[in-house]
Amino acid sequence: MTDFAGWLMPLRYGGETAEHDAVRNAAALFDLSHMGEIAVTGPDAGAALDYAVCGWPSALPVGGARYTMLCAPDGGILDDLIVYRQADERFLVVANAVNTAVVLGELRQRSAEFGAAVVTDETLSTGLISIQGPNGPGILSAVTDLPVGQMRYYTGAYGLVAGCPAWVARTGYTGEDGFEIFCAPADCERVWDALAAGGVPPAGLAARDTLRLEAGMPLYGSELGPDVTPYEAGLGRVVRLDKPGDFVGRSALAARAAEGPRRVLIGLVLQSRRVPRHGYPVLSGTSEVGLVTSGGPSPSLGAPIAMAYVAADAAAGPFSVDVRGRAEPAAVTKLPFYDRRKRQ
Repeated sequence: MTDFAGWLMPLRYGGETAEHDAVRNAAALFDLSHMGEIAVTGPDAGAALDYAVCGWPSALPVGGARYTMLCAPDGGILDDLIVYRQADERFLVVANAVNTAVVLGELRQRSAEFGAAVVTDETLSTGLISIQGPNGPGILSAVTDLPVGQMRYYTGAYGLVAGCPAWVARTGYTGEDGFEIFCAPADCERVWDALAAGGVPPAGLAARDTLRLEAGMPLYGSELGPDVTPYEAGLGRVVRLDKPGDFVGRSALAARAAEGPRRVLIGLVLQSRRVPRHGYPVLSGTSEVGLVTSGGPSPSLGAPIAMAYVAADAAAGPFSVDVRGRAEPAAVTKLPFYDRRKRQ
C-alpha cells in the first residue's frame, strides 16, 4: 500500500507483471475510488462547462462521454478530465485525485457568471470500481441489467450492478476494453465481490501505470501539466476552437495552434535492457534535446519503453537516452506502443 494524493492505495496485490498480463489477456479489477467526481447541474450546466473547459460538453448527447482538459488562461493544462452527460441538466466531471481541489475551485469560479449552474463535489459520496480487459464485458453482463455488450466506447448509462444502483461507463485507462462503475461507497464491496466471483484478480497502481504507458495515455504530472498545452501533448483534437462563445484559454490556444508546437511528445523503444525513467535526458548525437516523461519495462512488448518531450526541430532523431551516464540507443515509434485493435 502507498499514499497517493491523500488516499491509501494498493501499489500491487501480488506482482504487477501478473496483474498487467491479466488485463491484457483476460480481466482484472481496479479500485479507483480516489478519483475526483464533481457534478455540474442546472439549466446552465452545459454553457458553464463549455466556458470552463476546452472541449464542447454541451454538444454531448445524454449518455455520452468526452475526454477534455481544464486549461489556464495561458493554455497550460490544469487537469485532464472525462465529462459524462448523465441527464439533460446533469454532467459528471471526473478529475485526477491530485487535482480534485483545483478542478473544483476552477469550475466553481468559472461557473459563477452562469446563475443556473451548480457545482457540487461528490467525491466522498461516490465509489468507483473498474473492470478492464477483453473478458470484462462478459463478466459484467452476468451481474448487471444493462446491455453492456451493446454499449459504445465512451458512453454510459444508469443501471444495476449486483443489485446496486450505478452509473456504468465503457471507459478506462489501460488501453483495453472495460467499464467503470460509479456507485455509492457502501455498495463498492458488493459490486467488487460480484465481479471477482469468477476468479477475476485485483490490480494495483503499478500495473495501471505500465498499462497506460503501453497505451500511450498521458499522466498528469508527467506528460501533462501547467507548462504544457494540449498541442504539445499531441492532443490538440480536444481543443474545440470551433465551438461558439469564449472559453478560458481560447486566445492562447488559438495562437499556439497557429504557430505549431515548440516540443513534441514521442514514443521510444530502447535497444537495450536498461530502463528509462522520468527525467532522464534524451540525446540526439551528443546534444540533449529533451527529457523522458514516463518510462518503464513493457510486459507486452518485452522491452523498455518511454514517452518523452523533445524539441520540435529535433523530432526526427536519431535518439538515445542517458540512463545513469550511458547513452542507450532508442528507436522512435508511433504512439501508442500497444493497440488492442491489432491484437493477434
